[in-house]
Amino acid sequence: MIWAFGDSLSAGYGLPPAAGFTARLQAALRQVGVAATVRNGGVSGDTAAQARARLRWGLRGLGATPDLVIVELGANDMLRGLPVPQAKANLDAILTELRKRRIPVLLAGMRAAPNLGPDYVRAFDGMYPALAAKHRVPRYPFFLDGVAGNPRLLQADGLHPNPRGVDVIVARLLPSVRQALKGK
Repeated sequence: MIWAFGDSLSAGYGLPPAAGFTARLQAALRQVGVAATVRNGGVSGDTAAQARARLRWGLRGLGATPDLVIVELGANDMLRGLPVPQAKANLDAILTELRKRRIPVLLAGMRAAPNLGPDYVRAFDGMYPALAAKHRVPRYPFFLDGVAGNPRLLQADGLHPNPRGVDVIVARLLPSVRQALKGK
């Protein structure tokens, strides 16, 4: 079982359940012969702090230890302009808890909007490689790679992927997920 632990991007905001990230990732894995169930642990609007607060009970609610947790968080911290050290500390605590439980992780990064200024962008974008190195976990550099900024792949809000955008995310992320499952 794979648990997608994140925010609205993994929750499938604005989409029917069958078109959301977890359903599409599960379908893509099965198409390549990986019989994994993908569970949705995304909560729209969650910051890294809010996700950290729900991590333990979320894991208990799964009923079994996941084979992999995809940690996809930070977008809401960035959109709210929250201090990067705060987001980094919360992500660090999430990764520490998963490591203590010996649960494999794939860390999905985000990228800061350029209008937040070069110092913020540098710090925010740099926290994902730093955390992946510290915790020795694989990292997918940018969850919205190939989708961000493309209106044909986004909902009307310009932030959340539409069904075609989700399919692009899944296609690009799939090799990293398969590799992370092999490495567990």
